Amino acid sequence: MKSSKPPVSAKPSMEIISGPILAEVHALSHEGRGIASVPKINGKTVFIDDALPGETVEIQYLSRRGKFDEAKTLNVLIPSEHRVKPECPSFGICGGCALQHLEISQQVLHKQSVLKNHLEHFGKISPEIWLEPLIGPTWGYRKKARLGVKYVFKKGGALVGFRERQGKYLMDMNECAVLHPSVGQKIPELRNLISQLDAKDSIPQIEVSIDDHVTALVFRHLNDLSVGDLEKLINFGQAQNFWIYLQPKGPETVHCIYGNSEEGEEGKEGKKLSYSHPDHGIEIKFSPQDFTQVNSEINLKMVNQALDLLDLKPEDKILDFFCGLGNFTLPMAKKVQSVLGIEGDIPMVKKALENAKLNNLNDLNNINFLATNLFEKDWQEKIKNDLTKYNKVLLDPPRSGAEEVVNFIGQNKIPRIVYVSCNPATLARDAGILVHQYGYRLVKAGIMDMFPHTAHVESMALLVREKK
Repeated sequence: MKSSKPPVSAKPSMEIISGPILAEVHALSHEGRGIASVPKINGKTVFIDDALPGETVEIQYLSRRGKFDEAKTLNVLIPSEHRVKPECPSFGICGGCALQHLEISQQVLHKQSVLKNHLEHFGKISPEIWLEPLIGPTWGYRKKARLGVKYVFKKGGALVGFRERQGKYLMDMNECAVLHPSVGQKIPELRNLISQLDAKDSIPQIEVSIDDHVTALVFRHLNDLSVGDLEKLINFGQAQNFWIYLQPKGPETVHCIYGNSEEGEEGKEGKKLSYSHPDHGIEIKFSPQDFTQVNSEINLKMVNQALDLLDLKPEDKILDFFCGLGNFTLPMAKKVQSVLGIEGDIPMVKKALENAKLNNLNDLNNINFLATNLFEKDWQEKIKNDLTKYNKVLLDPPRSGAEEVVNFIGQNKIPRIVYVSCNPATLARDAGILVHQYGYRLVKAGIMDMFPHTAHVESMALLVREKK
């Protein structure tokens, strides 16, 4: 059989592409890059950083691949009417954002288009009704982040921030417009702090976790810290009003040295971070290394929409898959006969139980949690005997989706499903399975702009199975 690959000599080399190349952009990729075909380079598709549909741009090639090339924008000769000036001076270099040069309303439309295309292409489905997009603050919204740290001896100072787009180097940045201002506007202070530490070259990252009232920073350190370094970190927490944590090894070693416990008492648990669901009278406590949503305002709207789509009734019995700390589980428990939250992370399940107790939900005797790996089949045995009593499902899986879970749900004909997704491709795959194999209808779907100015698409879908 003949090879489908062209001979090596037929592949254009980087050397033949000298100087700027003119490109007319006709579309925007799912990753937020302009798409063009360049006749001068055999008409091959090229993905262009910082270019928008309708624009004519001068580009510089970055890489050549078999089916497509990659380039960056050098000059915008004919701009799009939707182009705006990026808010952040690091945009174009920093890998955190891809769409700051596009009007926010157009970003939302683009993300809706991405969801639509994925549902049609991967799932061969389309919703009967499109939900209005959930939108919130567009700047300073990010309350969870992992900042890289590197002390550069040649520069005599530390870098703190995100990686550059190519991923090899840490950004030389002084601010971040999407991070909550308590941290996003304090990058120089963090850089100065690291530069003053004895352990300046053994701190690889700072984890940011912000609740409704407090900013917590977790400093990962590879070597033991000196007494002087501990004092500097505590003083920094006092001066900036931060809670300061250390992480010498794995996540289980995270402990507070300033803020939520008495000063100097390392390891004392003290108070936890917390956020509330005011519409439901729920408060959820968490530790800084726990998973919580980065955008608290969208999270509140997301939970309310999910509960509305489930159309909760006092007699309902709910399964909440991938429940985490109980972000959906706890508000649901106040409205239904019973709810079972299922999660693979045992420490998270313990904290979910603690949160149920904190909110006096145990008194209702209608909320339970199960710790089990949802990517293995043994969990099915644990709930199959009681499965007939459940009539609705909330599903909030990781990026890989939940193919095994949706097959299980479909086989057991649970009538109503709300699927919350951080990856439109796996949502489309899983929803397609439910529609084509198990007789569900994709009734509603829509996006949530959890990460403005990035290409991330968060979405929600309602699937209903008619009784036969």
